[in-house]
Amino acid sequence: MLPAEKLDAILARAEAVQSEMNGDINPERFVALSKEYAELDPLVGAIRAYRQALNEMADLRELIAGDDAEMADIAEAEIAELQDKLPEMEQALEILLLPKDSADELNVILEVRAGTGGDEAALFAGDLFRMYARHADIEGWKVEMISQSEGEVGGYKEIIAAIRGKGVFAQLKFESGVHRVQRVPETESGGRIHTSAATVAVLPEPEEVDVQIEEKDLRVDVFRASGPGGQSVNTTDSAVRITHLPTGIVVSQQDEKSQHKNRAKAMQVLRARLFEVERARVDSERAADRKSQVGSGDRSERIRTYNFPQGRVTDHRINLTLHKLDKIIAGDGLGELLQTLLREDQTRRLAAMDNDAD
Repeated sequence: MLPAEKLDAILARAEAVQSEMNGDINPERFVALSKEYAELDPLVGAIRAYRQALNEMADLRELIAGDDAEMADIAEAEIAELQDKLPEMEQALEILLLPKDSADELNVILEVRAGTGGDEAALFAGDLFRMYARHADIEGWKVEMISQSEGEVGGYKEIIAAIRGKGVFAQLKFESGVHRVQRVPETESGGRIHTSAATVAVLPEPEEVDVQIEEKDLRVDVFRASGPGGQSVNTTDSAVRITHLPTGIVVSQQDEKSQHKNRAKAMQVLRARLFEVERARVDSERAADRKSQVGSGDRSERIRTYNFPQGRVTDHRINLTLHKLDKIIAGDGLGELLQTLLREDQTRRLAAMDNDAD
């Protein structure tokens, strides 16, 4: 049974927020309250539905204990249905009560880099990026290219993009890590299976106010953009390299012809990386909490294998194997995998909360 005091406090807070919103307040306060109310609203609905079910259960028990045998039989059937529904309602409410990741509603900076495996790794990095881009399209998210370095035979040595939409980080946050592929490369005449890898980083994109960057902490170098083989592709020094001196983080950008645009994109990536560094620091202080979650977001952690000869995808963190590689790598089946990871994370966090309560 969920603690009544906690549920009462949530209902009271929602009522107080709504009351204040209806009063005479300034626009900034109204926006803040609207955001809070939007977060509380699903909880309020779930609490009311749960309590209504409990009240119905109590009424049905009274009917069963009464003198009307026919009504008691009807009540018995209805109470059996409610007894099946109540645990599901309770679990849904517990999930809503889990502490929220403050970054869940943020947009993301997606970075995909070829790892071990040469040309085949670059081709695989391209496959992964297209998988995420297709999923973004299905979800109605917008993908904006930031920078790309193409492989010699296709794919990407590195590609960075911003993905914007509702709940992007909440869906993609478990994708950070090493993705491994096993397949026969098109260039392999002997039909041997090669193993290569690509690294994915999903960084929540903070608002400018979330990350303050001092100009004195930056070293900005400008240089001439170069193309394949190092030849100059621009006659002006439009490429930008920004070094954040306190952390040593370096971001380069040369895709735009304008130095100003390159700097803006480099700063966009730098803010996301600095934000992630701070999140990692806070997470490491809550190491025990992190162990109750599906993934740490560590880019060196091998998280998934895509085995083409057997048509299967295995996520090593939750020991899940799906025999639908074609659909997943095409992006159409990625949603199922992401939802399974989210449910597993919620289950582990609920179990951790129960252990803490014991």
